[in-house]
Amino acid sequence: MSRQSFSLLKNLRSIASGSKIQTRSVTYMPRPGDGKPRPVTLIPGDGVGPLVTNAVQQVMEAMHAPVYFEPFEVHGDMKSLPEGLLESIKKNKVCLKGGLKTPVGGGVSSLNVNLRKELDLFASLVNCFNLPGLASRHENVDIVVIRENTEGEYAGLEHEVVPGVVESLKFCSERIAKYAFEYAYLNNRKKVTAVHKANIMKLADGLFLESCQEVAKKYPSIAYNEIIVDNCCMQLVARPEQFDVMVTPNLYGNLVANTAAGIAGGTGVMPGGNVGAEYAVFEQGASAGNVGKDTTEEQKNANPVALLLSSAMMLRHLQFPSFADRLETAVKRVIAEGNCRTEDLGGNSTTQEVVDAVIANLD
Repeated sequence: MSRQSFSLLKNLRSIASGSKIQTRSVTYMPRPGDGKPRPVTLIPGDGVGPLVTNAVQQVMEAMHAPVYFEPFEVHGDMKSLPEGLLESIKKNKVCLKGGLKTPVGGGVSSLNVNLRKELDLFASLVNCFNLPGLASRHENVDIVVIRENTEGEYAGLEHEVVPGVVESLKFCSERIAKYAFEYAYLNNRKKVTAVHKANIMKLADGLFLESCQEVAKKYPSIAYNEIIVDNCCMQLVARPEQFDVMVTPNLYGNLVANTAAGIAGGTGVMPGGNVGAEYAVFEQGASAGNVGKDTTEEQKNANPVALLLSSAMMLRHLQFPSFADRLETAVKRVIAEGNCRTEDLGGNSTTQEVVDAVIANLD
Protein backbone atom coordinates (compact mmCIF):
# COMPACT_ATOMS: atom_id res chain seq x y z
CA MET A 1 0.00 0.00 0.00
CA SER A 2 1.36 3.47 -0.91
CA ARG A 3 2.09 6.05 1.78
CA GLN A 4 -0.68 8.32 0.39
CA SER A 5 -3.24 5.49 0.50
CA PHE A 6 -2.25 4.60 4.05
CA SER A 7 -2.66 8.24 5.15
CA LEU A 8 -6.11 8.42 3.54
CA LEU A 9 -7.20 5.15 5.19
CA LYS A 10 -5.99 6.43 8.55
CA ASN A 11 -8.03 9.61 8.17
CA LEU A 12 -11.14 7.65 7.21
CA ARG A 13 -10.75 5.43 10.27
CA SER A 14 -10.44 8.50 12.50
CA ILE A 15 -13.66 9.96 11.08
CA ALA A 16 -15.47 6.62 11.38
CA SER A 17 -14.41 6.25 15.00
CA GLY A 18 -16.03 9.60 15.79
CA SER A 19 -12.84 11.51 16.56
CA LYS A 20 -13.31 15.27 16.58
CA ILE A 21 -11.54 17.53 14.13
CA GLN A 22 -9.77 20.33 15.98
CA THR A 23 -11.54 23.61 15.30
CA ARG A 24 -9.05 26.08 16.78
CA SER A 25 -7.88 28.59 14.18
CA VAL A 26 -4.29 29.01 13.05
CA THR A 27 -2.24 30.45 15.89
CA TYR A 28 -2.25 34.24 16.21
CA MET A 29 1.40 35.29 16.46
CA PRO A 30 1.72 38.56 18.36
CA ARG A 31 4.75 40.78 18.34
CA PRO A 32 6.81 40.74 21.55
CA GLY A 33 5.13 43.07 24.05
CA ASP A 34 1.69 43.00 22.38
CA GLY A 35 0.21 41.43 25.51
CA LYS A 36 0.80 44.57 27.54
CA PRO A 37 -2.53 46.09 28.72
CA ARG A 38 -3.67 48.93 26.50
CA PRO A 39 -5.26 52.17 27.76
CA VAL A 40 -8.66 53.05 26.27
CA THR A 41 -10.33 56.44 26.67
CA LEU A 42 -13.84 56.00 28.05
CA ILE A 43 -16.80 58.36 27.59
CA PRO A 44 -19.77 57.02 29.62
CA GLY A 45 -22.04 59.64 28.03
CA ASP A 46 -25.63 60.61 28.79
CA GLY A 47 -28.77 58.77 29.84
CA VAL A 48 -28.17 55.02 29.78
CA GLY A 49 -24.61 55.50 28.57
CA PRO A 50 -23.04 54.94 32.01
CA LEU A 51 -25.12 51.77 32.40
CA VAL A 52 -23.93 50.14 29.17
CA THR A 53 -20.31 51.30 29.42
CA ASN A 54 -20.21 49.89 32.94
CA ALA A 55 -21.48 46.62 31.49
CA VAL A 56 -18.49 46.54 29.14
CA GLN A 57 -16.10 47.29 32.00
CA GLN A 58 -17.49 44.41 34.05
CA VAL A 59 -17.17 41.92 31.19
CA MET A 60 -13.65 43.09 30.34
CA GLU A 61 -12.63 42.62 33.97
CA ALA A 62 -14.20 39.15 34.09
CA MET A 63 -12.27 38.14 30.95
CA HIS A 64 -9.04 39.67 32.28
CA ALA A 65 -8.87 41.48 28.95
CA PRO A 66 -5.61 43.40 28.41
CA VAL A 67 -7.23 46.84 28.47
CA TYR A 68 -7.86 49.48 31.10
CA PHE A 69 -10.03 52.59 30.88
CA GLU A 70 -9.36 56.31 31.29
CA PRO A 71 -12.85 57.84 31.92
CA PHE A 72 -13.90 61.38 31.02
CA GLU A 73 -17.17 63.01 31.99
CA VAL A 74 -18.75 64.33 28.81
CA HIS A 75 -22.36 65.43 28.26
CA GLY A 76 -24.12 66.43 25.07
CA ASP A 77 -25.20 69.82 26.42
CA MET A 78 -21.60 70.95 26.96
CA LYS A 79 -20.52 73.81 24.72
CA SER A 80 -17.23 72.13 23.88
CA LEU A 81 -15.27 68.96 24.47
CA PRO A 82 -13.74 68.90 27.98
CA GLU A 83 -10.08 69.65 28.45
CA GLY A 84 -7.81 66.66 28.14
CA LEU A 85 -10.25 64.43 26.24
CA LEU A 86 -8.75 64.82 22.78
CA GLU A 87 -5.24 64.51 24.20
CA SER A 88 -6.23 61.21 25.86
CA ILE A 89 -7.72 59.78 22.65
CA LYS A 90 -4.73 60.90 20.60
CA LYS A 91 -2.42 59.23 23.10
CA ASN A 92 -4.40 56.00 23.39
CA LYS A 93 -5.56 55.90 19.73
CA VAL A 94 -8.80 54.18 20.85
CA CYS A 95 -11.96 55.33 22.63
CA LEU A 96 -15.16 53.61 23.79
CA LYS A 97 -18.20 55.85 24.25
CA GLY A 98 -21.81 55.74 25.34
CA GLY A 99 -24.42 57.89 23.65
CA LEU A 100 -24.32 61.68 23.88
CA LYS A 101 -27.51 63.70 23.58
CA THR A 102 -27.53 66.11 20.66
CA PRO A 103 -29.52 69.32 21.29
CA VAL A 104 -32.08 70.05 18.57
CA GLY A 105 -31.80 73.57 17.16
CA GLY A 106 -30.61 76.50 19.21
CA GLY A 107 -27.25 76.77 17.51
CA VAL A 108 -25.57 74.26 19.86
CA SER A 109 -23.22 72.01 17.91
CA SER A 110 -23.19 68.23 18.33
CA LEU A 111 -20.27 66.95 20.40
CA ASN A 112 -20.59 63.64 18.55
CA VAL A 113 -19.89 65.44 15.27
CA ASN A 114 -17.19 67.63 16.84
CA LEU A 115 -15.37 64.56 18.11
CA ARG A 116 -15.39 62.93 14.68
CA LYS A 117 -14.21 66.11 12.98
CA GLU A 118 -11.42 66.84 15.49
CA LEU A 119 -10.07 63.29 15.13
CA ASP A 120 -10.86 63.03 11.41
CA LEU A 121 -12.90 59.86 11.95
CA PHE A 122 -14.12 59.94 8.37
CA ALA A 123 -15.60 56.43 8.21
CA SER A 124 -18.59 55.26 10.26
CA LEU A 125 -19.25 51.52 10.19
CA VAL A 126 -22.41 49.72 11.35
CA ASN A 127 -22.77 45.95 11.08
CA CYS A 128 -26.44 44.86 10.86
CA PHE A 129 -26.93 41.11 11.02
CA ASN A 130 -29.29 38.42 12.26
CA LEU A 131 -28.49 36.99 15.68
CA PRO A 132 -29.45 33.31 16.11
CA GLY A 133 -32.44 33.03 18.43
CA LEU A 134 -33.59 36.62 17.92
CA ALA A 135 -36.72 36.76 15.79
CA SER A 136 -36.80 39.19 12.87
CA ARG A 137 -38.85 39.64 9.72
CA HIS A 138 -35.97 38.60 7.44
CA GLU A 139 -33.26 35.94 7.47
CA ASN A 140 -29.73 35.94 6.02
CA VAL A 141 -29.22 39.63 6.78
CA ASP A 142 -25.57 40.60 7.13
CA ILE A 143 -25.11 44.18 5.98
CA VAL A 144 -22.23 46.55 6.66
CA VAL A 145 -23.13 50.22 6.20
CA ILE A 146 -20.10 52.47 5.71
CA ARG A 147 -20.88 56.16 5.61
CA GLU A 148 -18.82 59.31 5.27
CA ASN A 149 -18.61 60.79 8.74
CA THR A 150 -17.22 64.31 8.50
CA GLU A 151 -18.46 65.89 5.28
CA GLY A 152 -21.83 66.41 3.60
CA GLU A 153 -24.68 67.72 5.73
CA TYR A 154 -22.93 66.73 8.96
CA ALA A 155 -20.07 69.13 8.25
CA GLY A 156 -22.45 71.87 9.42
CA LEU A 157 -21.55 74.11 6.49
CA GLU A 158 -24.76 76.12 6.41
CA HIS A 159 -25.58 79.79 6.67
CA GLU A 160 -28.50 82.18 6.29
CA VAL A 161 -28.07 84.06 3.02
CA VAL A 162 -30.93 86.47 3.73
CA PRO A 163 -33.62 86.25 6.40
CA GLY A 164 -35.69 83.13 5.71
CA VAL A 165 -33.20 81.62 3.21
CA VAL A 166 -30.72 79.04 4.52
CA GLU A 167 -28.04 77.52 2.30
CA SER A 168 -26.30 74.20 3.09
CA LEU A 169 -23.11 73.10 1.36
CA LYS A 170 -22.50 69.48 0.48
CA PHE A 171 -19.37 67.84 -0.89
CA CYS A 172 -17.97 64.34 -1.11
CA SER A 173 -14.70 62.51 -0.66
CA GLU A 174 -12.96 59.71 -2.52
CA ARG A 175 -11.47 58.25 0.62
CA ILE A 176 -14.77 56.80 1.90
CA ALA A 177 -15.08 54.82 -1.35
CA LYS A 178 -11.53 53.54 -0.91
CA TYR A 179 -12.25 52.52 2.67
CA ALA A 180 -15.43 50.66 1.70
CA PHE A 181 -13.69 48.60 -0.98
CA GLU A 182 -10.68 47.98 1.24
CA TYR A 183 -12.99 46.79 4.01
CA ALA A 184 -14.83 44.47 1.61
CA TYR A 185 -11.54 43.06 0.31
CA LEU A 186 -10.02 42.43 3.75
CA ASN A 187 -13.23 40.91 5.16
CA ASN A 188 -14.01 38.63 2.19
CA ARG A 189 -17.13 40.56 1.27
CA LYS A 190 -18.45 40.08 -2.25
CA LYS A 191 -20.30 43.27 -3.21
CA VAL A 192 -20.27 47.03 -2.59
CA THR A 193 -23.40 49.09 -3.23
CA ALA A 194 -23.18 52.90 -3.51
CA VAL A 195 -26.26 54.70 -2.18
CA HIS A 196 -26.99 58.09 -3.74
CA LYS A 197 -29.49 60.67 -4.97
CA ALA A 198 -27.59 61.66 -8.12
CA ASN A 199 -30.82 61.79 -10.11
CA ILE A 200 -31.57 65.05 -8.26
CA MET A 201 -28.24 66.22 -6.82
CA LYS A 202 -26.38 65.60 -10.04
CA LEU A 203 -23.15 67.40 -9.13
CA ALA A 204 -22.64 66.53 -5.45
CA ASP A 205 -23.87 62.94 -5.52
CA GLY A 206 -22.62 62.62 -9.08
CA LEU A 207 -19.10 63.27 -7.80
CA PHE A 208 -19.64 60.67 -5.08
CA LEU A 209 -20.59 58.08 -7.71
CA GLU A 210 -17.63 58.98 -9.90
CA SER A 211 -15.32 58.35 -6.95
CA CYS A 212 -16.92 54.98 -6.24
CA GLN A 213 -16.74 53.97 -9.90
CA GLU A 214 -13.04 54.81 -10.15
CA VAL A 215 -12.17 52.90 -6.98
CA ALA A 216 -14.28 49.91 -8.06
CA LYS A 217 -12.04 49.44 -11.11
CA LYS A 218 -9.15 48.61 -8.76
CA TYR A 219 -11.11 45.75 -7.12
CA PRO A 220 -12.30 43.57 -10.02
CA SER A 221 -13.07 40.64 -7.69
CA ILE A 222 -15.72 42.69 -5.84
CA ALA A 223 -19.07 43.29 -7.51
CA TYR A 224 -20.22 46.91 -7.62
CA ASN A 225 -23.64 48.45 -8.12
CA GLU A 226 -25.51 51.67 -7.38
CA ILE A 227 -28.95 52.42 -5.96
CA ILE A 228 -30.97 55.59 -5.38
CA VAL A 229 -31.54 56.15 -1.67
CA ASP A 230 -35.36 56.05 -1.72
CA ASN A 231 -35.37 52.81 -3.71
CA CYS A 232 -32.67 51.55 -1.35
CA CYS A 233 -34.96 51.98 1.67
CA MET A 234 -37.75 50.12 -0.12
CA GLN A 235 -35.40 47.30 -1.12
CA LEU A 236 -34.05 47.08 2.43
CA VAL A 237 -37.46 46.34 3.91
CA ALA A 238 -38.38 43.99 1.03
CA ARG A 239 -35.17 42.02 0.33
CA PRO A 240 -32.35 43.05 2.68
CA GLU A 241 -30.40 39.87 1.97
CA GLN A 242 -29.38 41.31 -1.43
CA PHE A 243 -27.04 43.83 0.24
CA ASP A 244 -23.52 43.19 1.49
CA VAL A 245 -21.40 46.33 1.97
CA MET A 246 -23.13 49.67 1.43
CA VAL A 247 -21.19 52.92 1.03
CA THR A 248 -23.04 56.20 1.46
CA PRO A 249 -22.67 59.94 1.93
CA ASN A 250 -23.24 61.10 5.48
CA LEU A 251 -26.95 61.77 5.88
CA TYR A 252 -28.17 58.82 3.80
CA GLY A 253 -25.95 56.46 5.78
CA ASN A 254 -27.53 57.47 9.06
CA LEU A 255 -30.99 56.65 7.72
CA VAL A 256 -29.93 53.45 5.93
CA ALA A 257 -28.02 52.10 8.95
CA ASN A 258 -30.96 52.59 11.30
CA THR A 259 -33.34 50.99 8.80
CA ALA A 260 -31.06 47.99 8.35
CA ALA A 261 -30.64 47.68 12.12
CA GLY A 262 -34.39 47.66 12.67
CA ILE A 263 -34.81 44.94 10.06
CA ALA A 264 -32.08 42.70 11.49
CA GLY A 265 -33.16 42.80 15.14
CA GLY A 266 -33.11 46.32 16.54
CA THR A 267 -30.64 49.11 17.22
CA GLY A 268 -29.90 47.66 20.66
CA VAL A 269 -27.87 44.78 19.24
CA MET A 270 -25.97 46.32 16.32
CA PRO A 271 -22.28 47.17 16.84
CA GLY A 272 -20.32 49.91 15.16
CA GLY A 273 -17.51 52.38 15.30
CA ASN A 274 -15.85 55.37 13.72
CA VAL A 275 -12.37 55.20 12.27
CA GLY A 276 -9.79 57.45 10.66
CA ALA A 277 -6.17 57.10 9.64
CA GLU A 278 -4.93 57.29 13.26
CA TYR A 279 -7.80 56.98 15.75
CA ALA A 280 -10.92 54.91 16.35
CA VAL A 281 -14.00 55.49 18.52
CA PHE A 282 -16.32 52.54 19.17
CA GLU A 283 -19.97 52.99 20.15
CA GLN A 284 -23.43 51.54 19.60
CA GLY A 285 -23.69 51.15 15.83
CA ALA A 286 -27.16 52.45 15.03
CA SER A 287 -28.92 55.36 16.73
CA ALA A 288 -28.67 55.25 20.51
CA GLY A 289 -32.41 55.88 20.63
CA ASN A 290 -32.73 54.99 24.31
CA VAL A 291 -30.21 57.60 25.46
CA GLY A 292 -33.02 59.97 26.34
CA LYS A 293 -35.52 57.47 27.72
CA ASP A 294 -35.86 58.31 31.40
CA THR A 295 -37.79 55.14 32.22
CA THR A 296 -35.04 52.94 30.79
CA GLU A 297 -32.46 54.79 32.83
CA GLU A 298 -34.55 54.63 36.02
CA GLN A 299 -35.39 50.93 35.65
CA LYS A 300 -31.78 50.11 34.66
CA ASN A 301 -32.88 47.86 31.83
CA ALA A 302 -30.90 49.33 28.94
CA ASN A 303 -29.68 46.81 26.40
CA PRO A 304 -25.86 46.45 26.61
CA VAL A 305 -25.53 44.01 23.70
CA ALA A 306 -24.70 46.57 20.99
CA LEU A 307 -21.91 48.14 23.02
CA LEU A 308 -20.59 44.74 24.12
CA LEU A 309 -20.33 43.71 20.47
CA SER A 310 -18.77 47.09 19.63
CA SER A 311 -16.18 46.46 22.35
CA ALA A 312 -15.44 43.10 20.70
CA MET A 313 -14.76 45.06 17.50
CA MET A 314 -12.47 47.27 19.58
CA LEU A 315 -10.56 44.26 20.92
CA ARG A 316 -10.04 42.99 17.39
CA HIS A 317 -8.89 46.48 16.36
CA LEU A 318 -6.34 46.32 19.21
CA GLN A 319 -5.18 42.93 17.89
CA PHE A 320 -6.61 40.86 20.73
CA PRO A 321 -8.65 38.46 18.54
CA SER A 322 -9.03 35.68 21.10
CA PHE A 323 -10.66 38.01 23.62
CA ALA A 324 -12.91 39.41 20.89
CA ASP A 325 -14.02 35.91 19.92
CA ARG A 326 -14.76 34.95 23.53
CA LEU A 327 -16.86 38.05 24.09
CA GLU A 328 -18.84 37.69 20.85
CA THR A 329 -19.47 34.00 21.51
CA ALA A 330 -20.73 34.67 25.03
CA VAL A 331 -23.10 37.43 23.87
CA LYS A 332 -24.48 35.27 21.06
CA ARG A 333 -25.05 32.38 23.45
CA VAL A 334 -27.10 34.59 25.76
CA ILE A 335 -29.21 35.84 22.84
CA ALA A 336 -29.67 32.32 21.45
CA GLU A 337 -30.76 30.89 24.81
CA GLY A 338 -33.40 33.60 25.10
CA ASN A 339 -33.66 33.47 28.89
CA CYS A 340 -32.14 36.86 29.55
CA ARG A 341 -33.29 39.76 27.39
CA THR A 342 -34.05 43.41 27.99
CA GLU A 343 -37.42 44.98 27.25
CA ASP A 344 -36.52 46.08 23.71
CA LEU A 345 -35.93 42.42 22.81
CA GLY A 346 -39.19 41.22 24.33
CA GLY A 347 -37.88 40.31 27.80
CA ASN A 348 -37.87 41.89 31.25
CA SER A 349 -34.22 41.53 32.28
CA THR A 350 -32.15 44.36 33.70
CA THR A 351 -28.84 45.47 32.27
CA GLN A 352 -27.02 43.80 35.15
CA GLU A 353 -28.80 40.49 34.59
CA VAL A 354 -27.67 40.49 30.96
CA VAL A 355 -24.11 41.27 32.07
CA ASP A 356 -24.17 38.42 34.58
CA ALA A 357 -25.45 36.03 31.90
CA VAL A 358 -22.70 37.06 29.46
CA ILE A 359 -20.03 36.59 32.14
CA ALA A 360 -21.45 33.15 32.98
CA ASN A 361 -21.13 32.16 29.30
CA LEU A 362 -17.52 33.22 28.88
CA ASP A 363 -15.25 30.33 27.95
